[in-house]
Amino acid sequence: MCGIALIVSGIRIDLSSLLPDFISPTPQFHQQALFLEEDIKTVLRRRGPDSLGSKTVFLHFKTSPFGEGKCEIVAINDNENCSKKTDIKLSNGSAKELFGELRFIGATLQLRGVNPIVQPLVDECGNILVYNGEIFGGICVASYGNDTEVLMQSLRECCCCISSGHNRSHFSDGQLQSSIPELLSRIKGPWAMIYWQNSSKTLWFGRDAFGRRSLLVHWPTKEDSRFLLSSVSPPSSTCESSGFSDCEQSYSVDFWEELPCGVYNLSIGAYQTNRDLVGDIRKHDWPDPKLKELIRWERTCVQPTPEELHSSRIEVSCEQDNIRSNSVSGRIQCSSTLPLQKVMNALRESVMKRTSNDTVYQAVSLGCDHKNYAPVALLFSGGLDSMILAALMDQCMDAEYEIDLLNVSFDGQCAPDRISARAGLKELQRIAPSRRWKLVEIDADLQKLTSETKHVMSLINPAKTYMDLNIGIALWLAAGGDGWVYQNTSASNGERFECIKYKSDARVLLVGSGADEQCAGYGRHRTKFRNGSWLGLSEEMKLDMQRIWKRNLGRDDRCIADNGKEARFPFLDEDVIRTLLDIPLWEIADLNQPSGVGDKKILREIAQLLGLSEAASLPKRAIQFGSRIARESNRKNFGSNRAANQASAGSVVIYGPSN
Repeated sequence: MCGIALIVSGIRIDLSSLLPDFISPTPQFHQQALFLEEDIKTVLRRRGPDSLGSKTVFLHFKTSPFGEGKCEIVAINDNENCSKKTDIKLSNGSAKELFGELRFIGATLQLRGVNPIVQPLVDECGNILVYNGEIFGGICVASYGNDTEVLMQSLRECCCCISSGHNRSHFSDGQLQSSIPELLSRIKGPWAMIYWQNSSKTLWFGRDAFGRRSLLVHWPTKEDSRFLLSSVSPPSSTCESSGFSDCEQSYSVDFWEELPCGVYNLSIGAYQTNRDLVGDIRKHDWPDPKLKELIRWERTCVQPTPEELHSSRIEVSCEQDNIRSNSVSGRIQCSSTLPLQKVMNALRESVMKRTSNDTVYQAVSLGCDHKNYAPVALLFSGGLDSMILAALMDQCMDAEYEIDLLNVSFDGQCAPDRISARAGLKELQRIAPSRRWKLVEIDADLQKLTSETKHVMSLINPAKTYMDLNIGIALWLAAGGDGWVYQNTSASNGERFECIKYKSDARVLLVGSGADEQCAGYGRHRTKFRNGSWLGLSEEMKLDMQRIWKRNLGRDDRCIADNGKEARFPFLDEDVIRTLLDIPLWEIADLNQPSGVGDKKILREIAQLLGLSEAASLPKRAIQFGSRIARESNRKNFGSNRAANQASAGSVVIYGPSN
C-alpha cells in the first residue's frame, strides 16, 4: 500500500471531453490554497511509512510570433526548496514564454522486492511514476521483484500514442509496442497510478476497473485553480461542520471526488490565444475485451426453468460428496467442471496470491521471528465470508505463521460480531488445530472517540453520511489491530486463559468485500427478487458491482491504509469474478429459500466443504450492525435507534455547507 499524489500548477485544464459544461479557471501560482503540499505529505506518510519522496517537473513553453511553439522540460528537481518559475515572460515583444509545474509525491509501504525503493521512481529517460497497487498477474513479476519497478520498465517500453484509436499494440521501428491503456488493462490486481511520459510530454493517471485503490481528484475551481490527485484527503480540505467544527469555506464540501475508474491522459500545450499552458484531459476505453466483459458484468444464465432449479437443489449434496472424494491434503483437484469446485479453486488461488510468502517483503526486511509473526491478518466477524477466508488462509500460508483475526466491538462481549467471532475461532481451531490463531478483540467506546471521529471524517471524504462514518470508524479501528488476546496459561490445576494486550504487526489485511454484491447477500437483493424475480435480482447485483468503487472500495481503502496496512480483497480477484459470472445465477443464490440458506448459497456450500458447518448457516450482518457502532451512533447523534430510523440516519449527511 502506498500513498500517491500530484499537484499541477500554472496549467489551464480542459475538461470538455469529460464535462462539456466545465469552465476552467485561469491558473494562479500565487493563490491562497485551502491546504498546502505538506498537508498532503502528512496524510500520505500514514499510508506509506517506509519512505516519502517528491519530484517536480518544470514545463517551459515558448511560442514565436507566428504561433509555433515547443514544450520543454526546464528541470526535474527533488529539492524541497526548489525555486518556481511563476511568471509569464516576454522576450523583445516577439515571443511568449509560459511555465507550468507538476509535483509528484509518493509514500511507500513496501511489501515486495528485496531492496528498498523510494517513490517517485525516475528513469534515465526522465519518466516519472508513483504507483499504489499490486500486480498479481498480467505482467510477469519475479518472486524477488518489486512490481512498481517492473511496471516502470514496462511503461517505458510503451509507445507514445495518446489517441483512443491507438490503444492496442502496434509495430514501431520494427518492434511490437503496447499502448499505455493496453498495458494497464492487462494488470490483474488493484492499482492506482500517476505517470509522466517524458517523450510525449504526457501525463497518464487512473485506477483499476473496479476501483480497489483510492484515487481522489480535485478539478480546478476559482478558489483553487490547481489540478490535484491524491490517495486521500488532507483534513484541512474536509468541511467538519454539523457539531464537529465550523466550516468557513463551504466550497470545501465538494472539493474532492472519487476519480471514476479508468485510464486518463493529460496532454500539455499552448492552444487558442496562447495566454496559458493548457492541459487537455481525455479518458480511454479499456482495450482488453475480457476486462470489458467483467466491467459489463453480464451473466448468460439468469432465469432457470423449474427443472433446472429442482435439479440444482438435488445435486448439491452429490456435488459436495464428489469434491470431498477428490480432495487431497485439503486441496481440491481441478479435473471436475462442477460449479462449486470452480469457485473453490478460484478463491483458493486468489487467497494464495494475496498471502504467498514471496510477496511479503517485511518478513525478510524486518527479520521477523516466524514463530511469533503474523504477516497477514484478516478482518474477522466470524461470519460466513471471513470464516471462508480464514480457512483458505490456513491452507495457503506456511504452517509456521500465526494468523491474526481482527474483531472490533462497540458493545464489549455483547456485540453480535464478538459472539460470532469467538464461536468462529473455536470452529477454526477444530478444523485447523495446528495453526496458531489469534483473535484480537478490539473494544471501543464511541463517546470517547472525538478526535478519532474527526480524523476518520477526513478519511471517508468525499463520502459523507453517518453510515459511511460508522463503517469508516469500525474499519479504521479494526485495521489498527490494537486490542487484547486471550492466551492459554495452563497450570497444574487446569487450563487458565489470561487477557494480554496485543497489537497486530501484520501489514496485509484480507477483507471480504465483494462477496455480498456477487452472491446476493444484501436484504435489498431479496426485495428485488420478490418484486422482479431472477431478472430483477440480476440487475440489482450488476448495479452493486458497477458502483462498488464509489460506494465502498475507495472509502474502505482510505480507512484501512491510514494505519500503514494494505487491504486485499480476495472476492474481487478478476478470476473469481469471472468464475462466478460463468455460473448460472440459481447456483449462486436461491432466494426462494430462507435467509441463511438461499442467500450466498454457493458460499454456504463452500463453507460446508471446508468443515465450517456452523458458519455455513449464519445470516448476513454488516459491520456497522455486527459491531454495534450503528446503535451507539444513533443514540449519540439522534437520541435513540427509533429516532434515527425515522430520520433515515444511514443517508443523513454529517457535514455540508455552512449557512
